[in-house]
Amino acid sequence: MRPDKTLEVIETVRAAEEAAEHSWGLDSDLEPLRLAARKLADHGLLQTADRETRAELSAWEGRPVRWAVRVSTAGHDLLLYHRVRPLPTPVVPGPGQRLVELLPSQMTALRLFVSLADQLRTPLAEGLAAQTRTAVHDAGAGRWRLSLTTEQMESMAYGFWLHKMTGSSGEANRFSRAYGVLHQPDRQPDS
Repeated sequence: MRPDKTLEVIETVRAAEEAAEHSWGLDSDLEPLRLAARKLADHGLLQTADRETRAELSAWEGRPVRWAVRVSTAGHDLLLYHRVRPLPTPVVPGPGQRLVELLPSQMTALRLFVSLADQLRTPLAEGLAAQTRTAVHDAGAGRWRLSLTTEQMESMAYGFWLHKMTGSSGEANRFSRAYGVLHQPDRQPDS
């Protein structure tokens, strides 16, 4: 089932259960969604009423209730996550910023680098962690888009250099070719 259809069904069930005094969406209100509801129950997003609960609901309604559903804990969490998830917005570089597009492997390396920020002795450029968190994925191009300052790009190049030194040079090489930014470690003078 498509994600938008999944969310639509869960939202419809949630509305039905909120309208009911007993907090269950009933067959009479949700019949067109029966198959979809069953699929979502199989995925743990909805909870179906067992025989005993259906008997109680039948007594409450004064008619036989053949099936009933309500949103499960995971379904509630999915709705919440969907509501607060930021919508992709066009990435427009501000003054002093440049549009940077990263491949998924580069974004993975960047996220690892940012996750170590409080342990690294070389601090991240100011704002790089926030830019990483709010990066927009362009599914059509298969790239992550960020607006970065020169300092943030240099910091990112340092992270790619660390990644390169642990065995994968592709991320640093692509970044250097595309943006002309490559980290060169300072040579230590001989003692």
